[in-house]
Amino acid sequence: MWIMAVMHRTLFTLILLAFSISAFAADPAYKYWRIGSQSDVTTKTTAGYALMGGGSDQDPAFKFLCDKSGGGDFVILTASGDNDYNDYIQKMCKQNSVATIKIPNAEAANDPFVAETIRKAEALFISGGDQSNYVKYWKPSPMRAAIQDLIDRGVPVGGTSAGLAILGEFSFAALNDTAYSEKTLKNPYDNTVTIDRDFLKINHLENTITDTHFKKRDRLGRTLVFLARILQDGQAKDIRSIALDEKSAALMEPDGTMTVVGKGTGAYFYHPTTKPEICKEGAPLTFTGIDVYHVPNDGTFNVVSWTGKGGSAYTLNVKDGVISSSSGSNY
Repeated sequence: MWIMAVMHRTLFTLILLAFSISAFAADPAYKYWRIGSQSDVTTKTTAGYALMGGGSDQDPAFKFLCDKSGGGDFVILTASGDNDYNDYIQKMCKQNSVATIKIPNAEAANDPFVAETIRKAEALFISGGDQSNYVKYWKPSPMRAAIQDLIDRGVPVGGTSAGLAILGEFSFAALNDTAYSEKTLKNPYDNTVTIDRDFLKINHLENTITDTHFKKRDRLGRTLVFLARILQDGQAKDIRSIALDEKSAALMEPDGTMTVVGKGTGAYFYHPTTKPEICKEGAPLTFTGIDVYHVPNDGTFNVVSWTGKGGSAYTLNVKDGVISSSSGSNY
């Protein structure tokens, strides 16, 4: 009996040891790919922000981030992508290193390695995908503070599609799937209209919500609904929107000047002059007096003075869920 008891205890100990070894040997929840030097460097950086509308990547926008990074370590964040950006950026810019971190869930976002790696970056790019993953998993984690540290230190930061969605003070969070213009104009309180706030704090993007794939996916209606909801719900007394079409990017300098680049239809800047007249559950939106400035590629816009060059100004009105434009064209 004594021998059997010893054998059972020994077997139990071995099983526990096997489980412990397995746990320690498990792969991390994140994935990490790095090319270039395996040693970090510290370079002098200059603040700047690349707001990209999605679709095909815009070389001038990435070159903008690289130039402001001083040739340091370039980090890409994704929740669902792979490492395609590594070679693309390194061939264009010759950084000390280019690395992609895939952070698909809360476990990955809370891994100390992720925040530590972000803090060592001299340029940061947030890729596209589903921004609800960023809001649900990244925002409550230490990596959010790490990204904010880069911004506060003057490290250049960019984002495309879902990555752009989280750069303004307000964000369309997509927590109940995406929102469509036709549906939300008929009911501004449709459950797909989920608006988040304060993911990041970027100078000159206060009281701002962004949108992407803009003309390509006919997102004007939902952008106007976002603006109306923020005003109607009392989240801000003054609100603006910056919307980028596919294949377009707006490159913002520290003084708030944006230069629009790319091959899409450019950038659209929206500023309501009044609160919505009708913005309630189950009723079509009525919202008049929305000032618009459309900046095509190669034009500029300053978000501090809210004035542009090389573009066109017009006014939009929404009545009973139908948009009309003083220019004859909504876009």
